[in-house]
Amino acid sequence: MEVSICTKEDFNQVLAEFDQFWEHDRTIALHHPTIINEFGNTAFVIKDGEKVLAYLFGFLSQTEPTGYVHLLSVRRGYRRQGLANRLYAHFEQFARSRGCTRLKAITSPVNGLSIDFHKSIGMLPSGEPDSRGLPVVKDYAGPGQDRVVFYKDIV
Repeated sequence: MEVSICTKEDFNQVLAEFDQFWEHDRTIALHHPTIINEFGNTAFVIKDGEKVLAYLFGFLSQTEPTGYVHLLSVRRGYRRQGLANRLYAHFEQFARSRGCTRLKAITSPVNGLSIDFHKSIGMLPSGEPDSRGLPVVKDYAGPGQDRVVFYKDIV
């Protein structure tokens, strides 16, 4: 199982089997075809045969030397096998090879699994502590939409 570029067929499989990757549909709108059609060289999958097991959709910032991880998910039944770590490591190498010096990821303050994962791979949250003491960037996703914004230097 190697990391490869996400094809249109892989993307369509993720959408068709969305409930195998996510416990809710809140992120479905973030899975826009533009990811594949216009930014396909920064969208990666790990497959077993034709079956997508995990994916990472990222972008390279146009304003700073940063690789941004937009979406990351692992299919149920394949979690806790290091697939997310492999995708992150691949994206980090890809971003570094294109001049990026940092990685960035964003998650909701209520997404404890995502927060714990990003901390486990050495990413650091930025922002001011909220009422629970969690660093957040106020209004990052719009009024009243605070987010945990993670960074990791990759130089």
